[in-house]
Amino acid sequence: MKYCTECGAKLTIKECFNCGISEGMVPYCPVCGEFRFPWFNVAASVVIFNRDCSKTLLIQQYGKGKNILVAGYVNKAETLEEALIREIKEEVGLCVEKFIFNESKYFEKSNSLICNFIAVSCDETLKCNAEVDFAMWYQIDNAKEAILKDSLAEYFFKKALLKKDCFAIY
Repeated sequence: MKYCTECGAKLTIKECFNCGISEGMVPYCPVCGEFRFPWFNVAASVVIFNRDCSKTLLIQQYGKGKNILVAGYVNKAETLEEALIREIKEEVGLCVEKFIFNESKYFEKSNSLICNFIAVSCDETLKCNAEVDFAMWYQIDNAKEAILKDSLAEYFFKKALLKKDCFAIY
């Protein structure tokens, strides 16, 4: 962010103190006299397992032919949990019976904080919308090979596998 979102003035970088504690170097508008903390998008993504956690769901979107996870942006006034449930229902027509937070990671290409969850689906019947070109349940070992390599999807999936067995007992 180079310019103030309120007045358009060029921002400078200034150390920000809150209750005597430094929050680091933050963009500052010398005209408004206000710090302008960087804005970014927030998205929810999810590693979806079937009920016995023996399979996971991977999707392909927008003609790219790459196996990824269900994900979508959080709408204004929506919680992460609401976005998660909405995106799963919209994209693949599933409801989930339980979910837990998995991991988060900043994704520079879209200036987004991606908040990933692990979820268990109520069933395996898919009803995909127009955003999804292809969706399929994969056995875990097959999913490891099918998922887009060196992607956030793969990163989150690997983290979820470390928690899968603990999650399955809840």
